[in-house]
Amino acid sequence: MKNKLRFLACLGTSLLMPMTAFAASGWTENVPVAELTPTNQERFLVKLHISKNPAGCKNKEMFYLEYGASGSEQMFHTLLEAVVSEKNVRVYVTGKCELNGYSEISAVSIIP
Repeated sequence: MKNKLRFLACLGTSLLMPMTAFAASGWTENVPVAELTPTNQERFLVKLHISKNPAGCKNKEMFYLEYGASGSEQMFHTLLEAVVSEKNVRVYVTGKCELNGYSEISAVSIIP
């Protein structure tokens, strides 16, 4: 009975914890922005057609950053400028993978 209660307690705790995984961090390759999506879910999404994601997240082409993160507004505007000017970008992935398999980013670099 004790083991069953421990199992249920662990299961309940794990269901309440955020579902994230951590992998490697690093820069992606330089590519055009395929899609930039502002959302009402407290984050924006960016899609890059890359061959390899350093983080190794399930969805290698989708990235996100929460609006409350330091520098998020500047990074969004940098990505938007890349879309408008058709310039290549690269993003720095933190190694954090969220539930949908998207990679968290912490920096954006626009390539002239």
